[in-house]
Amino acid sequence: MTPGSNIPLSVARVTVDVTAPVRLDVSGLLLTADGKVRSDDDFVFYNQPSGPGVAHRAAAGGTPDAITVDTAAVPAAIDKIVVTASPDAQGQTFAGIEPTATVRNADDGSVLATFTPPRLGSETALVVVEVYRRAGAWKVRAVGQGYADGLAGIATDFGVSVEEPAAAAPAHVQPPAAPVPPPVAAPPLPAGAPPVPAAPPAPPAPAPGSGKINLDKGRVSLQKNQTVSLVKGGKPLTQSVKMGLGWEPAWGGRAIDLDASVIAYGPDRNMIDACYFGKLQILNGAVQHSGDNLTGEGSGDDETITVHMAGLPPEVTGLVFTVSSFNGQKFSEVAKAYCRLLDARTGEELVRFDLTGSEPKTGVLMAKFIRQYSGEWEMTALGEFVKSRTVRDLVKPAAQAL
Repeated sequence: MTPGSNIPLSVARVTVDVTAPVRLDVSGLLLTADGKVRSDDDFVFYNQPSGPGVAHRAAAGGTPDAITVDTAAVPAAIDKIVVTASPDAQGQTFAGIEPTATVRNADDGSVLATFTPPRLGSETALVVVEVYRRAGAWKVRAVGQGYADGLAGIATDFGVSVEEPAAAAPAHVQPPAAPVPPPVAAPPLPAGAPPVPAAPPAPPAPAPGSGKINLDKGRVSLQKNQTVSLVKGGKPLTQSVKMGLGWEPAWGGRAIDLDASVIAYGPDRNMIDACYFGKLQILNGAVQHSGDNLTGEGSGDDETITVHMAGLPPEVTGLVFTVSSFNGQKFSEVAKAYCRLLDARTGEELVRFDLTGSEPKTGVLMAKFIRQYSGEWEMTALGEFVKSRTVRDLVKPAAQAL
């Protein structure tokens, strides 16, 4: 399976086991239609191994942590069960240890599907797959959404009450308070001793869920491989946005003709359509191109691509914004390349990514939009240089970047 893809379940009881080169903690959350748990009882993990229709199996004897879902026993109020994973070692990220989820028939162990999320980095917890109800039938979807703030970030997003844990304690289990010893008077300092400096104040603890940047604090400036959730005030963006792309010839260089484009993909990384100077509208007008700029001269955006977020059809799960050089000029001849996301109605700049460095190649993947299983979109800065002169050349590397 690939991120966003789904398959129907042919059996009523499935087990999802998750393996990696390191020990993992796997859990399951039972979510209602609003994407939240009903109470902390809907959080199933090693310290609370059973919930209605969902059970946790701890790793033992070579078998990995797993979540079993009996769809016939799941309450009618529950829309989906998300299966999460996090490394057991505190602070361990998923960089280089991408996990694999195996969906099995819980009764005979036969494999129904497998999924390995691609290109993980600083994530310390992951929503791996979800088992969900659709039109009376059950399906499983590959997700692969990472969190930089561990299992607490996932739990908070889904409505679990998270309390600050002691070291190595489960995220939402409050350890018993230790008895407080009576205060002990400090011994007097010897004469002439310098005063003891006051201890610096402890830094504030990060807020739960802070691993996901959104648009609430104003314009977001991204660096390569950073991601912003296109959510403001708790609501996903549904208005029209513009992706402005700009560049200048390098100092003393000649005019340079670059072409901005966007390629739309489905859940299997299959190209649905591409919007560029030769095809100014796609997806029934949901994506529109401003037209070709032949020189790159002048301030401001050289080309813009408007995306009407609410008009994107459900089969579109990814958009990759690219720039390529039709005449073969390389990005080592380009200066100040950037992309920026604007509110199409107000012109407010929401997100900006300035491309730093350059390579002697003829194309670059600037940014991508990924539709999350919750319906919201996330934008990730890419800045990956590739060999390309046309949109056709970009289809494969852009798909690999999703």
